[in-house]
Amino acid sequence: MIKTLQKLFGFGTTVDYADLVKKGAIILDVRSKGEYAGGHIKGSINIPVDVLKNSLTQLKDKNKTIITCCASGMRSASAKSILKTHGYTDVHNGGGWSSLKNKI
Repeated sequence: MIKTLQKLFGFGTTVDYADLVKKGAIILDVRSKGEYAGGHIKGSINIPVDVLKNSLTQLKDKNKTIITCCASGMRSASAKSILKTHGYTDVHNGGGWSSLKNKI
């Protein structure tokens, strides 16, 4: 149970987010449009988590690396789960966007 939660929320593993971005990863910010407008990572895509299931056509390549982020990591964990359920193969929960920004 603990390992499942750690994996879901991205804890316990070390991911080199800067390297993933350098290799072309998509940063998917799943906060609301208003939150995104208040500040975000340059080049990120904003699809709020509550409309993600209906907006998957915006993420055409299911094999492309995707890093999800939000305000704290909760919504980005949900987004990661949604993407994995719909066949996206390389998805990472980047957690809070401001923390992720410092890692890339």
